[in-house]
Amino acid sequence: MRDAWSGRVGRWRRAHPGGARVLSVAVTVLAAVLVVAALVLPNTVVGLGPAKFARIPGEAVIGAAVLLALPRRPRVALAAVSGVALAAMTVLNLLDMGFNQYLGRPFNPVLDWSLLGDAQSYLEDSLGRTATLAATAGVVVLVLLLAVLLALATVRLGNLLARHSGAATRGTMIAGVVWIICSALGLQIAGVPVASDRTTTALRIESRRVSDTLKDEAQFRKVAGEDRFGATPGSQLVPDLRGKDMVFTFIESYGRSAIEDPVIAPGVDATLNARTEALAKAGFHARSGWLTSATYGGSSWLGHSTTMSGLWVSNQQRYRTVMASDHLSLTEAFKKTGAFDTVGVMPGVQKGWPEQKWYGLDKVYNAFQLGYRGPKFSWSTMPDQYALQSYEQRVHSKRPAAGKSRMSLLILTSSHQPWAPVPKMVDWDALGDGSGFKDMEAAGAKPADVIADTTKSRQQYGKSIQYSVTALTEWLERHGTKDTVLVFLGDHQPIARVSGNHASRDVPVSIVAKDPKVLDRIADWHWTEGLRPAHDAPVWRMSSFRDRFLTAYGSVPHPK
Repeated sequence: MRDAWSGRVGRWRRAHPGGARVLSVAVTVLAAVLVVAALVLPNTVVGLGPAKFARIPGEAVIGAAVLLALPRRPRVALAAVSGVALAAMTVLNLLDMGFNQYLGRPFNPVLDWSLLGDAQSYLEDSLGRTATLAATAGVVVLVLLLAVLLALATVRLGNLLARHSGAATRGTMIAGVVWIICSALGLQIAGVPVASDRTTTALRIESRRVSDTLKDEAQFRKVAGEDRFGATPGSQLVPDLRGKDMVFTFIESYGRSAIEDPVIAPGVDATLNARTEALAKAGFHARSGWLTSATYGGSSWLGHSTTMSGLWVSNQQRYRTVMASDHLSLTEAFKKTGAFDTVGVMPGVQKGWPEQKWYGLDKVYNAFQLGYRGPKFSWSTMPDQYALQSYEQRVHSKRPAAGKSRMSLLILTSSHQPWAPVPKMVDWDALGDGSGFKDMEAAGAKPADVIADTTKSRQQYGKSIQYSVTALTEWLERHGTKDTVLVFLGDHQPIARVSGNHASRDVPVSIVAKDPKVLDRIADWHWTEGLRPAHDAPVWRMSSFRDRFLTAYGSVPHPK
């Protein structure tokens, strides 16, 4: 069959010599464009433009010199391997683009492969199973096609060099001299250096990233083994909160941009001000500040564990290390006192959650244990208002064990991207089993219409934060008591398409209580009164919160 195909091609070339030459030149030009584009491809969307590709890649000059010096078989083999390797680097660059845009950091080739499965699940919840399977298949085909095309392109260019070795040698020498001159003089086009070593630099960075990741594992394990309160007996942990109804709550993607971005902030700030006034009428008062999250755009569990551990849990490897350790979590500190029942409400958890042990939770309610019979709102399994009502009915309204108080950990999910459809508040007494949300979900914005539209994403994001804050504070207004202490905060900023390419990693944090002594204990924190932290309110690393909180409420350090 191969001989028959070659025969047909040969006959066509003899019959159409002009067309064959034009086609050959076109294919060669396309091969050169593909190779050069891959060599100079940046790893961020920011500043992506024609100037990034109008460069002389030093790797191409060196590669041409090497291929010219080799006999046929080694040349073809090296060209093919180089093409596949260049395809791999291109895929890593594209992954960097996506991770920088969504998570504010580059892709980690050691740790982040597991996140691709989470991304697939997110797309399935947002766009549906069929679209996700099609997209996944398309990505796999594109990766394989990229490898094949770059291998064929480098082989073709190598053969071309060999056929015209004299001219190719002179051209390579001229290109090398031009590259050296441009590099030495720092010549630029639109602020971009003409002489490029992008692929070499990227390879060096990736190698260093892998090395640093492997070193970080051992170093962080030592850090996690040290704990300022690790040996503190339960009798000396949070004595000033005994008898309190403690509620810790994370609001998904509740970041500083929600409060300060000129497009998003007006609606969110109005909601925070209105809810501050409503809570004050009910006898509650609040103080608010800023925490700098260990994550950005996603990987919420890193923000949760950083807050609760007092450690900087900035990647999946650190997370696994912490979860396998006996490092004291803030929630476990309450359990260790023996004076609190501990419970978690996790509407975003849809499978086994072994982290329950590290968090020190006696009982955890996942997405399937809250009695919800309504539709999912994209990624979110249920509206926050329903999750809070179910928490009230199943947990908060019940008396704890004799002689104990209760500490609860709630993770609210309605403000998770793609922020479509966003639920709306309904009468609390009409929530039922959630089946009434079907019409609301069907009438809401479609994820496919929002997910790639910056303006719509920002608008919907703002609405989702307003909804989550309203649901949480209305629940507190309805069911909070003189002993209720609510601590709520964001886990991270929303993705760059919403927060901007240069947004901080800060998230708001608030403590709300009726008992004035609770807020008096943090007077020296100089937090802002109310639910909306001032622009110049203190900013701490999220990892500092655990120790500050434990100290403020009377805990005595006993390092381990």
